[in-house]
Amino acid sequence: MPSTRPVRAATDFAARTDDPDLVRSVLANVVQGGWCHPHDLHAELRAGRVRHRPAVRTAAAELLAGVRSIAEGRARDTLTATDLPAPLWNARLHATDGSFLASPDAYWPDEGVALEIDSAEYHYTRDSWQATLRRRLRLEAHGVLVVSTTPGILREAPADLIAALRALLVLGAARPAPPEVTARGHAQLELPLPRPACTPQAPNARETV
Repeated sequence: MPSTRPVRAATDFAARTDDPDLVRSVLANVVQGGWCHPHDLHAELRAGRVRHRPAVRTAAAELLAGVRSIAEGRARDTLTATDLPAPLWNARLHATDGSFLASPDAYWPDEGVALEIDSAEYHYTRDSWQATLRRRLRLEAHGVLVVSTTPGILREAPADLIAALRALLVLGAARPAPPEVTARGHAQLELPLPRPACTPQAPNARETV
């Protein structure tokens, strides 16, 4: 049965649809699922000559910034339209003893503020909801100020979210020192990406997973 790499399949799909949310979802899933690094995805998009498409260009830029979902992409759009500082997306936060705390959707390290976008799709069970609350308690116990929202609020009332973030960023900046939390495992990638070394293949060669 003919098949190809997930990154190639995602690129082929992105070349055939103009729906921004579908493009965001497919490209984010191939990275989030560990099938490829954003560098690999950009190389594949460049080779497929689809990076110029508006939906593809936007989604690829989000992945370089650390965004990994449609909701995070919308949040980034909302924040970019304001004067708020740019956060780190999906940074891994650790306590001073090295123990892992959480990986919030967005984090402002200078102010010690985190944004969590909680969808009912993933938090409808008692155990999932309690796990979400425990994660928030861990962050707050280490001095991180947390703003929680949902994709629906983000879509329907973005001004309320921005107002809450602005208030906590001001509060966090006014503290004598930020919380003793270290952000690891994330660094925003910059464009242009270096061209990787490629090995020529036969025109009709197929790849299998």
